Amino acid sequence: VQLQASGGGLVQAGGYLRLSCAASGGTFSRYVMAWFRQAPGKEREFVAAITWTGGTTLYAVSVKGRFTISRDNTKNTVYLQMNSLKPDDTAAYYCAASGLPSLRRTIKDYDYWGQGTLVTVSS
Repeated sequence: VQLQASGGGLVQAGGYLRLSCAASGGTFSRYVMAWFRQAPGKEREFVAAITWTGGTTLYAVSVKGRFTISRDNTKNTVYLQMNSLKPDDTAAYYCAASGLPSLRRTIKDYDYWGQGTLVTVSS
């Protein structure tokens, strides 16, 4: 499975962005999809995940209530709507796919990774 993330950019604090991740080369609807992020000098961390059908989601505490993950299996795409952005949200955002049947927060549980898209939030 190949993943291509897009939608990053520069935004002011309080603003919003929507990231997209397009998948190809596999059966997209069979994968749990997730977003992770990595700020400069920090480890990569879990942001959000969504089940095959999109019926269940999981969020990091730091983004819950501000970010929304969704997917469109007809377009082989997963989205991350990010509202009320803060400077601490500045990071490279990566989409990932897991063949495991349940939602996971751990990097090692994801089999495929996109290249990352940079989000910069100015204060």
